[in-house]
Parts: sequence; structure tokens; C-alpha cells
Amino acid sequence: MSYIDIIKEKAKADKKTIVLPETTDKRTLIAASDIMKQGIANIIMVGDADKINDGANWLEIELDGVEIVNPSTSPRTEKYIELLYETRKSKGMTMEQAKEILLTDPLYYGVMMVKANDADGMVAGACHATADTLRPALQILKTAPGVKLVSGFFLMCIPDCEMGDNGTFIFADCGLNQDPTAEELAAIADTSAKSFKLLVGSKPIIAMLSHSTKGSAKHPLVDKMIEATRIAHEQYPGLCIDGELQADAALVPGVAKTKAPGSDVAGNANVLVFPNLDCGNIAYKLVQRLGKAEAYGPMLQGIAKPVNDLSRGCSWQDIVGVVALTAVQAQLQ
Repeated sequence: MSYIDIIKEKAKADKKTIVLPETTDKRTLIAASDIMKQGIANIIMVGDADKINDGANWLEIELDGVEIVNPSTSPRTEKYIELLYETRKSKGMTMEQAKEILLTDPLYYGVMMVKANDADGMVAGACHATADTLRPALQILKTAPGVKLVSGFFLMCIPDCEMGDNGTFIFADCGLNQDPTAEELAAIADTSAKSFKLLVGSKPIIAMLSHSTKGSAKHPLVDKMIEATRIAHEQYPGLCIDGELQADAALVPGVAKTKAPGSDVAGNANVLVFPNLDCGNIAYKLVQRLGKAEAYGPMLQGIAKPVNDLSRGCSWQDIVGVVALTAVQAQLQ
């Protein structure tokens, strides 16, 4: 059984309700149909029922059991307007602005459903930028207690791979923080370790990646990863973490013995923390496209309730996988 199949079974065991607000996207409609058929989660879709059902008929799929909520007609909308106003009035929001936002932006409406406990999580991003998905989540749900920053990761499942946790890895940050500081990288390592433990169930082994291993090169980017590792050891002493490590030293035991002898992480890493967004985003897409990996995300970590992003290049199968992961996050919230 593949990793994502295991996640789907976990989701089925304690079914949660997930909002899919991007109802004009055909991948979302197909995913919703498949999720209902498999019994992975209860699905709420935001939009006009006639248009959504017309889209389903054109695609020749069924949306039996899917709840469709139209912001213009739903009795819940007034409650959400008041709740949004109360949440954002200190930032200058008026009731009129709250109403306009909720009647025109399905992502805000979906997040309000999570805020009001009418749904357990939301998945979006198939046709919106990460910033559009993240903005309402941060404004309305805010960060989880004790979290220093929100970051993004991809759960990577690589076929026929003995490295990592039987080919399963977390890559971070691949979707959100452009150029994190050393302290932010340490925080990303900590939350990524928690996400790995939550979603995979195995011990997270974290490599702070660089183009250098243990001083083999000198550069400010190398210094940043060395400092990030030092901070992580100091602030999160329970982590199994080492750096700076090149990717081969982090993953391949034979290389690790030569480049980083004595490291408990080198050759065994399953959580890879990249120096910046460029490195992480390029790496996950190369592994996905050239290594035929399944890439789920960017998952968002550090938000008070589960809201997860999608790559705009995602398939409908990717959406199904992220919904299953979001449901499991909600189970363990």
C-alpha cells in the first residue's frame, strides 16, 4: 500500500469536512467526485449550485453527497459577515467591507467556514496564487500558539526509493518564505519535524542543506545554514538535526561516511530544509517531474487550523491527496 493510500485510510476512519472553494476549476470538481466515492472526507463546495452541477454534468461526473453553499443565499452568510467584522475591525474593516469580501471571494468564505467550525479545513490554490490562499488564513485563523512563522512544505513520495522513510520526505520551505533568516530556518526545521511526525509517523531526521558539507565551501549562504543549525540545537533541543550538508551527504550513506563521518543525520535524512525558496521550489519540481515523485502541497504549517495550498500545476489526483492529508491534520488538531 502506498503512503497516500495509508493516509486515505486514516482519513476514512474519522471523516472530516473539507471546503473546496475553487468550484470553477474542473480538477476540483473531479477531485470532489472522487473523494466522495472513496469516502475520504465530507466535501463543501462554495458557489452557485446550478453552475457547479452544470460543470459536473459536462465532465460526466457525480457530486452526490457534496454540500454546495452559495454565499448569496446561504443563511450562514450573515453570521460569517459578523464574525469577519469582529475579527478584523481592529484593522479598520467595516461591516460593508466584510459583506463585500464574503460575497465575492470564495477563499475568504471557505476560511470563515473553518473559523466558525462549520468545516474542519480548506484546500485551495489550483487556480489561485499561494498569497491568495494564505492571506485569509492568516488574517482570520492566525498562527497556531507558539509558532514563530507560517511556512510551506511538500510531502514527497518517490517510487522505488530506499532513501528517506521508504521514499517519503518533507521538503521545506518550497512555497512561502522567499529568503528565510537563520532563525526562521531553525523554526521551519522544527515545524517540519512536527509535520513529518504527524503525517508520516516516523522519527524526523532533518538535514539543513547547502552546497557545502561541514565547511567544504565558504559563502554567506553556507554560514546561514551553519547558524540555523546552531540555533535549532539551542532552541529545539529535541530535534535530530545536522548541517550544513550537501544533498548527497544528507541522503546517501556511502557519501555520508566520507563527507560527514560521525553524523547521525547524514545518509539518513527524511526532512530536507533548503536555504531559500528558489532552492526548495526548484528541487521539488525536479524530483516530481524527473523522478516521477508524487508531490503533495505546498502544505501550510503553523496556521491555527488546517488550510492547505495547491500548486497551480496540480492534477485532480494531487487535490485528492492534499484533501486526505488535510483531513488527517484535522483529526490530530
